[in-house]
Amino acid sequence: MSLLDIIYYAFISVVCIQVIIYFFLFGKFSFSKQKTQSVKKIPVSVIICAKNEAENLKKFLPFIINQDYSNFEIVLINDASTDNTLEVMKTFKKQSNNIKIVDVKNVEAFWGNKKYALTLGIKASTNEFLLFTDADCKPLSKYWISEMASHFNNNKSIILGYGAYSKIKKSLLNKLVRFETLVTAIQYFSFAKLGMPYMGVGRNLAYTKKEFFKANGFINHIQIKSGDDDLFVNQIATKNNTATCYSEPSITISNPKTTLKDWYKQKRRHISTANHYKLKHKVLLTLIYCTQFLFWLLAFILISTLYNWQIVLTLFILKIIMQYVVYGLSAKKLNEKDVLWLLPFLEVFLIITQLTIFINNLISKPNHWK
Repeated sequence: MSLLDIIYYAFISVVCIQVIIYFFLFGKFSFSKQKTQSVKKIPVSVIICAKNEAENLKKFLPFIINQDYSNFEIVLINDASTDNTLEVMKTFKKQSNNIKIVDVKNVEAFWGNKKYALTLGIKASTNEFLLFTDADCKPLSKYWISEMASHFNNNKSIILGYGAYSKIKKSLLNKLVRFETLVTAIQYFSFAKLGMPYMGVGRNLAYTKKEFFKANGFINHIQIKSGDDDLFVNQIATKNNTATCYSEPSITISNPKTTLKDWYKQKRRHISTANHYKLKHKVLLTLIYCTQFLFWLLAFILISTLYNWQIVLTLFILKIIMQYVVYGLSAKKLNEKDVLWLLPFLEVFLIITQLTIFINNLISKPNHWK
């Protein structure tokens, strides 16, 4: 058996694995429908941790204040800001009686640790049901709190939402950023629907105070400065206690990075936490990445050498069509359809970028928070 024979059969195996991944894993989300939940009027604490976010608070906090929900408070955490973030918070507090401010000072033991600031904010909150977002995030509708809160019940104490990024016309980087966000969402929503929730995003995440204190907060990974969202969800989420919420009114949107350098640094921080996920999640995520990488590598070798090119090209096209179907249905749910036109290019670029980040993170640790 020649080397090309081995590559050929490996390619067929990879395509078969990807069919299983796309239809039986990602299909859990792509082919699903968001069930409408009855509106609940449970008391909610919206928690926003801000570090040097004065301008973003001025711009986006009014969208939180003006939510159409009868019983909520806003806990604003000033995480040792050096700009006028605290003054902006105080100005809003004078205008709204449901705002609470937690002013966090740097302490040596938790220097620059967002988890420390969040812990103080959670402890200061009044309500059992906690809803998290960032200072640079804006809910797409005035029913954001209502939509997310409606998924809480006696069994569901963790709600995974979708945090989108705003669209920038004629920007290839913007499409890459939003494609990566879409792919990540497809993965964590699909895993959750399969009964294996492994992460959430702090731009749109909810859980109960009981869950937080039952896990002793962030203590299990307090030494890791990032991961206040995904690592915490990875620790506490189960098949029974986790729900997903991706209806359009429940989505938040924030401004994406506008330079490749800034986005790359952000992704380094995010990817660095994945090494601390549970083993079963790491194995499955690694399998997904490896099959994506091998698909393109082996397809390139076989097509460039014209080895059984008719079969190889047929399998290649079928896989791309399958991916367009699965990603297309997901993108429609999350209002990200415009990124699909460049799907093959964006996927290849993302695979190369993730490999580069993985190597860089092995060599040096990324910076965290701000």
